[in-house]
Amino acid sequence: MSRPRKTTILIADDDRSHRLMLTTMMQEWGFGTREASDGREALDIVRSKPVDMILMDMRMPNMDGIEATKAICSYNPSIPIVIVTAYSSIPTAVEAVKSGAFDYVTKPIDFEALRVVMERALEHTRLREENERLRCQLARFQASELTGSSPAMQKLLEMIALVAPTDTTVLITGESGTGKGLVARAIHVNSARREKPLVEVNCAAIPATLIESELFGHEKGAFTGADRQRKGRFTTADGGTIFLDEIGELPLSMQAKLLRAIQEGQIQRVGSDAAIPVDVRLIAATNRDIEKMVHEGLFREDLYYRLNVFAIATPSLRERVEDIPALAQGFLAAFYKKSGKVVKGITPRAMDLLLRYTWPGNVRELENAMERAVILLQGDYVSPAELPLPLQALEKKIEGDDPGPGPADNGLRGADLACIEKQAILNQLKETGGNKSETARRLGITRRTLKLKLKKYGSDTEAD
Repeated sequence: MSRPRKTTILIADDDRSHRLMLTTMMQEWGFGTREASDGREALDIVRSKPVDMILMDMRMPNMDGIEATKAICSYNPSIPIVIVTAYSSIPTAVEAVKSGAFDYVTKPIDFEALRVVMERALEHTRLREENERLRCQLARFQASELTGSSPAMQKLLEMIALVAPTDTTVLITGESGTGKGLVARAIHVNSARREKPLVEVNCAAIPATLIESELFGHEKGAFTGADRQRKGRFTTADGGTIFLDEIGELPLSMQAKLLRAIQEGQIQRVGSDAAIPVDVRLIAATNRDIEKMVHEGLFREDLYYRLNVFAIATPSLRERVEDIPALAQGFLAAFYKKSGKVVKGITPRAMDLLLRYTWPGNVRELENAMERAVILLQGDYVSPAELPLPLQALEKKIEGDDPGPGPADNGLRGADLACIEKQAILNQLKETGGNKSETARRLGITRRTLKLKLKKYGSDTEAD
């Protein structure tokens, strides 16, 4: 397993001693470093080697900081550039910022201030990359999970379209695996805040003792281990959207502080009395029954009403059975392209099982099932043999002697099931020109089982 690459800082300065001082400091802070003695060399390094940030001196021979900044931003605008300049050259530094630099610091360098500027620059880059990743993920999602012909999905899309352009607080409810997080992202990228950060927080994944610091930040020395200031997720999301997933797991003590932050539009870092205004749109999600939690005293009623301004319920896969074939085929296509295998489709018998199964894990479980099927597949078509064990167990139940409908049989009677099965077999026989071996393979059953079923339905022939 390869080790993660260090964050690399390029130090561009014609003063060798100053360059050495900065290099030493960067390495003490845990960064990797590269060095350039002028702007032209810095540009050459950027074009040939990976760089995460640049500390750029203003006055250098061959190509000064302004020219180098313009050239580098033209080549790769994603690299944050921090200008290092003498106090007397601040107007020139401002010009550099207008040319694409992230910020500037003055000489003699205040290293604490430099560290803060660098952290802001790296955090800005990280958020930009994260939001780009989320946009790509959303595009994939909109091509699969967020589309569907079922009435439940059409209603969900309509709700997203109505609320996205507003600044209204949204509470998304639904079972695990129904795509609550991706609905939140769809709302954000279709809102006026789309160019600002979308910050996601999984409330269930953060220890109760750290949740306040994670959300609101803390001052240096606020508690043991707080060796520097942290601004917190609300401040990071300023101007954008904060998505609080698993909001039902938030401790009661933190619920009161969150309520105050929502009401007042400001937060207080741990260890500080200063109020910091924040402009965020809040989206929350949960798979728990919040109303029941309110009645049981586990969730504040006033916070619930603050969150539940616009409620969206994500439908379970059981409520959108019509979408299963398209979803399954979409996931299958995505996974077999990655695997390099040639997969022609899903056998009727396997698709029948996908439609009958209750999917407690919802869309996520279906996606996992298709990924597993591609891994196990030896032929051209996904059969029941490649499906997860619960679906194989369902097949055995359907083929058993019990004629009564089970909970996953969707109320179909034995005669109905036999009719569906017979038609599927006859359709495949027709497609294969009566070739029983190929028909059995496509249906995911043995040739002997196929012959027995044909005999049972009075359709047995001698053709192979």
